[in-house]
Amino acid sequence: MTGSFTSHAAARPRGLLITVCCISLVTIWLCRLPKMCLYGENMALVPAVATHTPPPAPPPRAIDTGMSPPVRPTVDLSKADAPFISWPLQRVCHESTTWTPGVVFVCDNNSGGIGNIRNYILTCIRYAIDAGATGLVLPQIRTRSEENLSNIMLAYRGFDYFFDEQHFRRSLLGACPQFTLYDSTDDIPNAPDPFKAEQITPRNFGRRGGCDKRELNKHTGRFDKQFWSYINDTAAEFDRPPPSVLHPRIIRFTWGVQWDWPVFRDGPEFVASYGGLLRFRSDILALGKRAAGYMRTFSSLSGGDGAYAGMHLRTESDALSRWPKFPEQRDAYLQHARAMKFKAAYLATGNKTEALKLTRAADEENDMAVITKHDLLLEHPDDLEALQKLTWDQQALIDFIVLLECDYFLGVSPSSFSMNLAGKRHLKEGGLYTRPWRIGGDGDGRSWLVGRYENYWEDWLFMFESLWP
Repeated sequence: MTGSFTSHAAARPRGLLITVCCISLVTIWLCRLPKMCLYGENMALVPAVATHTPPPAPPPRAIDTGMSPPVRPTVDLSKADAPFISWPLQRVCHESTTWTPGVVFVCDNNSGGIGNIRNYILTCIRYAIDAGATGLVLPQIRTRSEENLSNIMLAYRGFDYFFDEQHFRRSLLGACPQFTLYDSTDDIPNAPDPFKAEQITPRNFGRRGGCDKRELNKHTGRFDKQFWSYINDTAAEFDRPPPSVLHPRIIRFTWGVQWDWPVFRDGPEFVASYGGLLRFRSDILALGKRAAGYMRTFSSLSGGDGAYAGMHLRTESDALSRWPKFPEQRDAYLQHARAMKFKAAYLATGNKTEALKLTRAADEENDMAVITKHDLLLEHPDDLEALQKLTWDQQALIDFIVLLECDYFLGVSPSSFSMNLAGKRHLKEGGLYTRPWRIGGDGDGRSWLVGRYENYWEDWLFMFESLWP
């Protein structure tokens, strides 16, 4: 027994040494793979990342309730009146390298419906942060002709044409106190008379190669340097002093930069919260919420259980020729609603003729009651009167709110209205940490958009990567 024990004991160190050597050789071989190393309890291979010390966190602000520890993912940010979570925006503003007095951004070169205007303002402000601008003019909103919906370049209205100004001021300046928010261009100190802003197109600052002009800006990570090269070069060319309060540089973007910024560059928590800066004004928000409540009642009276589908029929006169036509939208919507056994649906559209056609088809094919906002409010005369006092685009905000509340949304791509809705509704489950919505599918089980999903540019798929929900 003693001899046997001694023999095994003598063999164990040699076996252990061989085992250790083998493990070491395998580990060295794996970590010599290009940019790979071992990670996690399952020893999975993942790309190696450079480590660095993160910048110090900004100090909490006593008046800013959004700077409490990150909220749980269950917070529902899909609501039109969802709370604004400010710490992701505060972090981005804290990371900006230089804030320069006298650099002022004017974010008013917007037009179209709520999807376009909303994304333009948010994108412009995001550029202003990277530029280190300390001045921002309260955005105005361009209106459209109600007789010719494709004419979207009419007179400007104030910020409160759509949005809650006090909420915007409180939220933006609470997160980014470096900004001064001017009521109008007349309030910019030492602005030229007559007033004229410098127009720039951010994506033109970088060499884009053969990229389509519609694609989002691939140079946002270098925009601050490119912007200041422009400022310095033009100052030298025209013998101008450096920007200051006495010598401001006032920047206005060209039209059409709303689909410009790759939104997930700043992380999912920024994407999920940033759009909360632009809350609808309180009377529109209240009317929309009441309409959503009426829709629940309408569903119950139509043989349902209070649940309703939401539909966005995009066939108005300004719809583009490549977009899905009425038959394609109608068939897809009714098929989905029938499969999900909805007894009621809310329809948002500006085309009264085709709204009636879809309503009749839903009754005949699905035994489903479909109603629009005007018909929904017929039994609520005060609310109907309030609705009728709104312009065409303001009334679309009521649709937006009611569709946010629906149990399943059916829309069309590449309508920015439908895409905004799908993106906003996607925040319901994941909240602040929501991953991107699956393009061309219903991965979250809350929305589906009919459309073409083949060509990145011609089918406008780049918009999904540059949209702030």
